[in-house]
Amino acid sequence: MQVGFIGLGNMGFPMARRLIQENHDVVAFDTHGPALERIVALGAHAASSSKEVADRAETVMASLPSPAASLAVATGDGGVIEGSRVKRYVDLSTVGSQTAAQIHRLLAERNIVAIDSPVSGGVGGAEKGALAVMVSGPRNEFDVIRTALEAIGRPLYIGEKPGSAQTMKLANNILAANVLVATAEVIVMGVKSGLDPGVMIEVLNAGSGATSASRDKFPRAILPRTFDYGFATGLMVKDVRLYLEEAKALGVPADVAETIGRLWETAAHDQGPDADFTTVIKPFEKAAGVTVGRVGPPPSG
Repeated sequence: MQVGFIGLGNMGFPMARRLIQENHDVVAFDTHGPALERIVALGAHAASSSKEVADRAETVMASLPSPAASLAVATGDGGVIEGSRVKRYVDLSTVGSQTAAQIHRLLAERNIVAIDSPVSGGVGGAEKGALAVMVSGPRNEFDVIRTALEAIGRPLYIGEKPGSAQTMKLANNILAANVLVATAEVIVMGVKSGLDPGVMIEVLNAGSGATSASRDKFPRAILPRTFDYGFATGLMVKDVRLYLEEAKALGVPADVAETIGRLWETAAHDQGPDADFTTVIKPFEKAAGVTVGRVGPPPSG
């Protein structure tokens, strides 16, 4: 199918590339010229604005860094809302349920269906087409775009309610934020006591302490000290803040999330919002006076 794609950043580019590889006809736009040139070299057609994408494609997807960016691209001047051909807007970004509902309401005034479709799995999942793709919106519209979503990962239908996929994504991300900081804290403690961090990770992964952080993020980006997992600390801070806003609006407890938020805010202040989110371990290292790095061969398995 023909798909418009807006936003060719760390996540957007590999998703757009996957669509091309699965023989979808992609019309792309990004404000960053080199990214647009790269996707055109792979077979996409370039557009000069979000509106032009929506003039040329019935289905428009977007992968954007913030709620404000999503709102502007979807409903602002020169945005998707002004397109002459678009029928549905699929937001792959993490924007929170309130922004998703606002976009849904504004696009509905122009008879454009808004579909929330935040993704999980990081850059690695985007490159492999192995993302978890959470979707909320009309079921019949989900069926229309299912093959395009399958090009980037596994579509999981959440429900009809606008924003419900966003709520699910925030629940997922607060847990991911939690396990990364918790694993960082305990590994630093172990290293301070004299344990080998590589051995610690191997033991955790063999036991009940295994997490997505110990299985993937530590071996890949923290133990070798490359800190290149591909997700910015500032984006994780944004997601945690959105979760806290959602919890407050619902009137539910958020004691653990508030502590997680404080730790991520510290990491962003210490390392900068553009630093890879695996650098969240560095404030723990600084406080303990240790450096976590692999000693000896990588963990087996």
